[in-house]
Amino acid sequence: MSGRGVWWLLGSAGTGNLADGIGKVAFPLLATTLTRDPVQIGALSATQFVPWLLVGTVAGALVDRVDRRRAMVLANLVRAVVVLLTAVLVGTGTLSIWLVYLAALLLGAAETVAESAANAVIPAVVERDRLEGANSRFQAAEILGQTFLGGPVGSATFALFALLPFLLSSAGFAIAAALLLGLAGGFRPSTPAAAVKLRTDLADGLRWLARNPLLLRLVLIAGLISVTSELAQAQLVLYALEDLGLSDAAFGVFSFVGGLGGLAGAAATPWLVRRTGRVPVLLCGILAGGLGFLAMGLVRDVLAGALGFGLFAAAVVAVNVVLATARHALVPGELLGRVLGAWRTVVWGAVPVGALLGGALTRLAGSASATFVVSGVAQIVLAGVAVLLVRGFTLGGTTEPSRA
Repeated sequence: MSGRGVWWLLGSAGTGNLADGIGKVAFPLLATTLTRDPVQIGALSATQFVPWLLVGTVAGALVDRVDRRRAMVLANLVRAVVVLLTAVLVGTGTLSIWLVYLAALLLGAAETVAESAANAVIPAVVERDRLEGANSRFQAAEILGQTFLGGPVGSATFALFALLPFLLSSAGFAIAAALLLGLAGGFRPSTPAAAVKLRTDLADGLRWLARNPLLLRLVLIAGLISVTSELAQAQLVLYALEDLGLSDAAFGVFSFVGGLGGLAGAAATPWLVRRTGRVPVLLCGILAGGLGFLAMGLVRDVLAGALGFGLFAAAVVAVNVVLATARHALVPGELLGRVLGAWRTVVWGAVPVGALLGGALTRLAGSASATFVVSGVAQIVLAGVAVLLVRGFTLGGTTEPSRA
C-alpha cells in the first residue's frame, strides 16, 4: 500500500465495520425480543440485502459519476441517523418488527453506496502489485470490526441495556464519515460520465461484464455462495440461542471465535496465494466453508460449534480476498463502480433468497441445526461445480490453463 490516504480509508473502513458489526448482532437480538419465528428472523437478514437486488447496479453507476469519497461520507452519515432513530424507538418502547425491517432496509440502501464507493477507491490509493495484501487488510478490518469486536460489544451492551449498542453503532458511522475527510485528493473517476445518461452508464458496465467470461463465472460462483451460506447464516442467532442454549451476551462471544477464524484467513490468504495460486485458494475456501457449517449442524457442543464457525469465517474471508483481487485486476478503473454494482446486485441480491429459504427450512425441520447441515452440504457440492467453472482460467486476467 502507498501513501497516507490508504490509512485514512482503512481507518474509516475499520470504524464503519465496527459500527456495522455492533448493529448486525444487536438487530437480530432485538428481533428475537419481538418474535422467535425463523421466517421472520430470516426476513430481517433478507430485508437488509434487498436494496442490493433493487438498486445495487444503479449505486455502482452513480459512484462512477461522482466523487467517491463524498459518496462514502454521505452514506455513513445516513446510516448514523437511521441507527440513532432506531435507538430512540427502542428507548421509548415504540418499536415493532416492521420498523426493524424498515431500519434494515434503509441501512442496506446506504450500504450499497458506501460499499460500492469504498471498493472502487481501493485501487486509487494502492499500488497494483500490492492489491492482494491491501484486500487482505481490508478484509481483516471487516472481520475485526464486524465479528472480533462488534459481535461481543453488540451482544454485551444489548444484554446490559438494549438502547446502548444502537447509540454506539450510530456514533461509529459518524466517526467513519469524519475519518474520510482526511483522505486527500479527488476521487471522481478519471473519465467522468456526468454528461452521459445513467442508463448508458449501466449498459456500459453490464456490457463489459457480459463480454468477460471469467468474471461472469466468478459472479455466478459468488452468487451461489451467497445463497447456500445465507441459508444458515440468517439462522445463526436462533442456532446459538435455541440449539446451543447460549445467552444474549454469550452470543457475541460465540461470534468472537468466528472473528478469530476470519483474521486467520485474512492473514494466511496472501501467503497461500503466493504458494498455490488464486484458483486453489478459491476452491479450497468454498469446500472448507461447507465443512465448517456441516460440522456446526451435526454437533450440539458449544466449543465444536464455535470452531466450525471459525473455520467457515476463515474460508469465506479467503474466498472474498481472492474474488476482490481478481475484480481489481480484471476491471478498468473507470468501470469499476458499474461492474461492482452489477456484481453485488447478483451476489448480495442472492442473500435475501437464501435468508428466506433458510427461515422456511428451519421452520419445516424444527431446528436451525438442520439448516446448517443443508447449507454445508450445498457448499461442498458448489466447490465441485466451481472446479468445472474455473477450469482453464487463472484469476489474474488471462485464460491460460491454471496450474491448480
